[in-house]
Amino acid sequence: MNANNVLQPAIFIIVLLALAVPVARYITNVMDGSSRVVRWFGPLEKLLYRIAGVNSSAEMGWKQYAIVTVAFNVFGMLFLYLILRVQGLLPGNPQQMTAMTPDAAFNTAVSFVTNTNWQDYSGEQAVSYLTQMLGFTVQNFLSAATGIVVVIAMVRGFARHSANTIGNFWVDITRITLYVLLPMSAIIAAIFMSQGVIQNFKAYEDVPTLQTTTYAAPKLDAQGNPVKDAKGNPVTVDTPVTKQTLAMGPVASQEAIKMLGTNGGGFFNANSAHPFENPTPFANFVQMISMLLIPAALCLVFGRMVADKRQGIAVLAVMTIAFASCVAIEIGSEQSGNPLLTALHVDQNASALQTGGNMEGKETRFGIAQSGIFTVATTAASCGAVNNAHDSLTPLGGLVPMLLIQLGEVIFGGVGSGLYGMLAFALLAVFVAGLMIGRTPEYVGKKIEAYEMKMVSIMILLTPLLVLVGASIGVLTDAGKAGIANPGPHGFSEILYAFSSAANNNGSAFAGLTVSTPFYNVILAICMWFGRFGSLVPALAIAGSLAAKKRLGVTAGTLPTHGALFVVLLLGTVLLVGALTYVPALALGPGIEQLMMILGQ
Repeated sequence: MNANNVLQPAIFIIVLLALAVPVARYITNVMDGSSRVVRWFGPLEKLLYRIAGVNSSAEMGWKQYAIVTVAFNVFGMLFLYLILRVQGLLPGNPQQMTAMTPDAAFNTAVSFVTNTNWQDYSGEQAVSYLTQMLGFTVQNFLSAATGIVVVIAMVRGFARHSANTIGNFWVDITRITLYVLLPMSAIIAAIFMSQGVIQNFKAYEDVPTLQTTTYAAPKLDAQGNPVKDAKGNPVTVDTPVTKQTLAMGPVASQEAIKMLGTNGGGFFNANSAHPFENPTPFANFVQMISMLLIPAALCLVFGRMVADKRQGIAVLAVMTIAFASCVAIEIGSEQSGNPLLTALHVDQNASALQTGGNMEGKETRFGIAQSGIFTVATTAASCGAVNNAHDSLTPLGGLVPMLLIQLGEVIFGGVGSGLYGMLAFALLAVFVAGLMIGRTPEYVGKKIEAYEMKMVSIMILLTPLLVLVGASIGVLTDAGKAGIANPGPHGFSEILYAFSSAANNNGSAFAGLTVSTPFYNVILAICMWFGRFGSLVPALAIAGSLAAKKRLGVTAGTLPTHGALFVVLLLGTVLLVGALTYVPALALGPGIEQLMMILGQ
């Protein structure tokens, strides 16, 4: 471990926390209508409501809010599916991309609507510009806004007293989209373009290569059939390659909301490792900040809305401690490199500034530090963007992002979904503490009873059920095993990672697994859908139940939920549930791989 690997994570965390404070203040003011921006654009907002036939003054109970949320996203999924199926007939398609197959279109539509952005296709080879903009980018905004409005509704449940409503979905999603996501995305897109991220509508360009590469290609006859010699062997001819085709497109605009909304779907197959998406170390730093900025700010929004900033700080402290610990493990593991290569006296140095380490699958312009921070950030958040190949991480380095996903991505998490997942763990933590002292648990002045704990149980246990059952089906069926490129423990890890990523709406992958098949397209889409809405609806149910309750005063027996003791209790609860749920499966995958590597096998 060198100074570079310590300073970069430290600077990243300091900048993230510093930026989260003003962003939290702004989001709070937008959602309560006190922001100047809301007053300035109020007439435009009201016009949108009139056009849509929405009564913006009427609030919704949790059931109506949930129904509208799910229905809105079902419509979005169907619309995106239609675009993918007919994109070959639509304009904005200079490369003449054809329609996706039904199973691939179904998987992709569910993926983008659920904020997962799992991709079993190569973006520059399968999707037109119009599909990228009208389909993917629109859903990048709306799926991110959906997560934020749900957590805002849940926080209202803590903040309100004896109320039957938790807000108006249409007002919430309009304000988050117009006043938060759009302007922040525009600023970030401008920064990306200044760093060299492309933004155009050109057809793909052929450029001459710096040197000519020659390869042996089959010789074809006039009819296009391979020519064979007298012995029946194929005849080859030396074919020079003097040009390369470079994909173009409106990348910066999608890249901004991809990161800010923790979506993660790359315009290019290489995602944030592609120089047109992520050209410089500064662009890489901005991408990492963008992933975690709104999730971090929402913790502080929580404290502001319940009128006790210490509550939000405590939750943010849990996330920050866990994040920093994971970054240290990730960078330390990758910096240590592969002991098998060390034993063979292989020089693993990448440059004078990057001594040693596992650089397989990483960009030398980012090195171990920025690759490690990015890996942890994208799986701590519900993002899934990657700037290095997770399949090439060391076993321990691969275990860290996999476990972060499996914990429910509550260490910052996706925009909105991370916080309402962490609040579910907070309710579980105070419930456990209440059992220990024989007192009815309370959190932020609200009594936590059987109904809330039933909803919490669904939120916490549903995704492990989807992951473990899905992975079991994957390793027990021929269709599931057919996609494995690396047999043994790593092949199991690839399947486990795929279902973990889908059910928890991350979208990253151990890319050695071939998932572009009807089996994986369908089963992973099912996991993505229920992983998203199977936890979203119970979160709204908790919001409705808490909003109806009176706020309790603090007494001598109230467990403080804003100090160091609660931070430890909450962090322990998250880790304990994750350990009890996934340790056996992780032992069969990354655990065995790590032991095999240490033992030289």
